[in-house]
Amino acid sequence: MAFASMESSDDNEPLAEINMVPLIDVMLVLLIIFMVAAPLLTHAVKVDLPKASSAPNLAKPDSVQLAINGGGLTFWNGEQVAPAQFAARLAAAAATQPQPELHISAARTTPYEKVAQVMSEAARAGLVRIGFVTDPG
Repeated sequence: MAFASMESSDDNEPLAEINMVPLIDVMLVLLIIFMVAAPLLTHAVKVDLPKASSAPNLAKPDSVQLAINGGGLTFWNGEQVAPAQFAARLAAAAATQPQPELHISAARTTPYEKVAQVMSEAARAGLVRIGFVTDPG
């Protein structure tokens, strides 16, 4: 707070203080208004909802473990698959309901071109759920 002094000085600057009392009064009035109005806003309508008993469908789709080694050989659930049989197995997997997830794991030395070809063939066959398996760490 600034107080006027009896000294005569050439300070004709205006006092730059914010009067906090009106702001506090406004805040207290708003607080009281919200305290009174808040209980009025919590009205609820009672509705009798129908009761139904159902169990969630927990049928998990199977997964196909597809491994590609460094030489480009493809393994379907641990069994080596020839390129001619691979397309037929993809088509058979895409026709099953629910559609299985395709988990692709490739060796570090596998060329990316081979992985891209496998993904392309799977998408062409109609498999849409494709994921990659990685080593943790």
